[in-house]
Amino acid sequence: MVILKSKYEIEAIRKACQVVAECHRTIAPLIKPGITTNEIERIFEEIMLKHGAKPYQKGYKGYQYATCASTNDVIAHGFPSNKPLVEGDIVTIDTVAELDGWLGDSAWSYAVGQISPTAEKLMRVTKECLDLGIEQAQPGNRLGDVTSTIQRHAESHGFGVVRDLLAHGIGRDLHEQPTYMHVGKPGKGLRIKEGMVFTIEPMITEGTHLMTIDADGWTARTMDNKLACQYEHTIAITAEGPQILTAH
Repeated sequence: MVILKSKYEIEAIRKACQVVAECHRTIAPLIKPGITTNEIERIFEEIMLKHGAKPYQKGYKGYQYATCASTNDVIAHGFPSNKPLVEGDIVTIDTVAELDGWLGDSAWSYAVGQISPTAEKLMRVTKECLDLGIEQAQPGNRLGDVTSTIQRHAESHGFGVVRDLLAHGIGRDLHEQPTYMHVGKPGKGLRIKEGMVFTIEPMITEGTHLMTIDADGWTARTMDNKLACQYEHTIAITAEGPQILTAH
């Protein structure tokens, strides 16, 4: 069941989302060769605690970190580590903050120094997929209008769209309804209504959309070991259209 949120509840979710947004604003200029994802992890956790928020991912289903740090061919759920990032890497940092019982969720991909033209194109197209998907998240439209737009744009550039990891509703719980893949057909799927709060988080791959899970049970990696990229916002549906709660 989709839980529609009141304006008051949306504002409470926005506060949690803005803690996540501050985390991303803070690290953006720090992503350079030599930084480790453990350092990024520490910065995110410090910012959350400063605002009285909790790193919701820490302890979630046994996950041990405040962030997911996914580099190059890792699609999602990579572990932070002490391995320095190097020139040419792309890294996706994903986190969820809990504030006063409400959750905010955003992932963002970052270039480490000078990256390849292929990586630049993948990052650009993935961000465009997010923006185009958000534009379609209008009251009265259907989720298929969002997902088909994302799929069409990514595949028109020769890229894959991950099917096995889902976007989701969010509020008091991390994975509320609706849950959905970023592929579909226009005019199909759940009708989008005012009061819905959910993520749009396309995971786009250089090659195949198929993935594997490492032996750690978490790290999702492209099956062909080619690059992956992700951008994610939490959005609220209002009478005026979608609002980006995690805007940064």
